[in-house]
Amino acid sequence: MDRYHWGMSPRRPKDDRAPSQVDVARLAGVSTQTVSRVMSGQDNVRPDTARRVLAAVEELGYRVHAAAASLASGRTRVLGVIVVSTDRYSSAALGVGIQQAAAANGYTVTTAAVADHASDDAFLEAFDRLERQGAEGIILGVPIALDTPAMRARTERTPATRSERTSLEEDAPLAVDQRAIARLAVEHLLDLGHETVWHVSGDDYWTETQQRSEAWEQTLRERGIVPPPVIPADWTPESGYRAGRTIAAIPEATAVFVSSDEMAFGLIRALHEAGRSVPEDISVVSVDDIALAAYASPALTTVRQPFEAMGRAAALRLITQIEGHDPVGEMPSTDPQLIVRSSTAPPRVTTPESSKPLRQR
Repeated sequence: MDRYHWGMSPRRPKDDRAPSQVDVARLAGVSTQTVSRVMSGQDNVRPDTARRVLAAVEELGYRVHAAAASLASGRTRVLGVIVVSTDRYSSAALGVGIQQAAAANGYTVTTAAVADHASDDAFLEAFDRLERQGAEGIILGVPIALDTPAMRARTERTPATRSERTSLEEDAPLAVDQRAIARLAVEHLLDLGHETVWHVSGDDYWTETQQRSEAWEQTLRERGIVPPPVIPADWTPESGYRAGRTIAAIPEATAVFVSSDEMAFGLIRALHEAGRSVPEDISVVSVDDIALAAYASPALTTVRQPFEAMGRAAALRLITQIEGHDPVGEMPSTDPQLIVRSSTAPPRVTTPESSKPLRQR
């Protein structure tokens, strides 16, 4: 019998037909029954065997007929995702990570989007819609404002997990520590020699806004600095532009922590129009590290949020809840990382001998 050996290059069917379960079994060196058990999510397969099968599936491009698999197993293998405002970069990047982890474990993904500041009823309707589409579990990309008794009751009925931490006490290892993000940004600016750091916040509707603002204030107070007033914004470049005009009118402002890259783009434009240079006059640190951050002028110093890793972690955690055992794939790190570029520098100083501003070293 012609068998494939693990580690050999994959052999596509010679007649150009779509790969079958038999082809997967040959490449992985297992029986077709084992392939079937892996693809249907049964837990009586050793983890190393399951990984070989899934790797063979990926190499061959094998695709399970979803309807047939559902009928055979009595399961849909569908994950539901509720996101807020799908035009946000974070929602799109989270979705990529969720899709990656789901596909590696034989799941498909369906999404329900709700508007910013949606009502409780809108989220409950999204739950209903995903359940009607066969979702076995749901990932919540939702802010704390919607963490109500009605929502909690619904998540007790259907396996669910969050893509963000909702409080310091909650056990959510997959979530980025939003307070750590603020500390990284503020400490970087203070260590450069700035006497204080102004803060442009995101929409108060979101958990991360509250946590970052609290950590910004705490970090300043730990250094003996009375925090200046928060400048509120709403994640959009337009709101960042308005905040930039406010900052430009404050002569003593030399450093600002902006709660998203997109807001920072707007803020820097407003500063430029007002004749205040970045970083010569004002240093700017933002959050997210979206692709454009490295190509802005100046390139943004920012705190990277690993959105794709957060998405993978959320999906893996949900699959664990559904299946009762560890899924295929390691839990990724979601630690934030400060990326230092060109938008931050020490503040200008003057010397007694000259009124010309100099750069601290």
